Amino acid sequence: MKNNVLIGALLCLIASISWGAMFPVANHAFQYIDPFYFTIIRYVSVTVLLIIILLWKEGIQAFRLEGKGLSLWFFGSMAFVVYNLLIFWGEDLLGESGIMLASIMESLMPMLSIILLWIFKRNRPHLFTLSCVFIAFIGVSLVITKGDFQSFITATSDFIPALFIFIAVVGWVIYTMGRNQFGDWSALRYSTLSCLLGTATALAIVLMATFLGHISVPTAETIKIVSPNLLFMIIFPGLIALLGWNIGVGILSPLNGILFINFVPVTTLIISIVQGYKITSFDMIGTILIIVSLISNNLFLRLHQRNRRAFPFGKQSQIKAS
Repeated sequence: MKNNVLIGALLCLIASISWGAMFPVANHAFQYIDPFYFTIIRYVSVTVLLIIILLWKEGIQAFRLEGKGLSLWFFGSMAFVVYNLLIFWGEDLLGESGIMLASIMESLMPMLSIILLWIFKRNRPHLFTLSCVFIAFIGVSLVITKGDFQSFITATSDFIPALFIFIAVVGWVIYTMGRNQFGDWSALRYSTLSCLLGTATALAIVLMATFLGHISVPTAETIKIVSPNLLFMIIFPGLIALLGWNIGVGILSPLNGILFINFVPVTTLIISIVQGYKITSFDMIGTILIIVSLISNNLFLRLHQRNRRAFPFGKQSQIKAS
């Protein structure tokens, strides 16, 4: 049991560090290749690898859609079209400032899932959780605006890319929530088939944009230059993080696994400093606020669960019974 917990923690840690590293790595590649073809080359490769693994592990029968094709396509599109295309497009448009913003938005996913569950499932969170969400959003706003809210709102060149990144992150949260509709499927099967359908849709969009002249096909020389970046993105944030996170969270539970998401902005921050990018005090303060809010809410939920187990019928019932 102890070994399983260590394995789960290691998988979640590797996934989070990989996600934190992918934004600086991608930003370096965008000096040579556009984010659309970079994403397509990356995820077509990931899809092929996932198909091979699923075929080996579960056989050809695992590729049956079982009447869930439309739902699978929708959730796959949320992840591999909305998230993957928009988050890197937004990062590329913002330049160096987009690296920290994309990472910070990524770490905000647990808080966004709370809001979406409240909106669509009528699952109202505790007041303390809402306070943590509010603090997290303050942290994000500091990173986005660098403290100058008025200039940011009026500057379309910054506002629209930031909106792209936000929409992208919401797309991934929806994809993650959609996993519940495929409870009898393995994490590998859901990941593979959703990735297949979503990436096929993204490929069609990119090819259409190429046909209309909005983007161009990268040359062989360009692909050769960014091949180290692509190799890292395919293996770590693409394949290992996607599967490792799902397996790790399954071992640790979502409540324990979600704590590792704090390593995403920390990793990005460290790599950005090493690469010589200018990190502002607003980046630091915003990151700290988000991490504190995530940990505080996690501790609160743990305490709440412990109290529910200790008093399953409520404290008043316990008093009456005594």
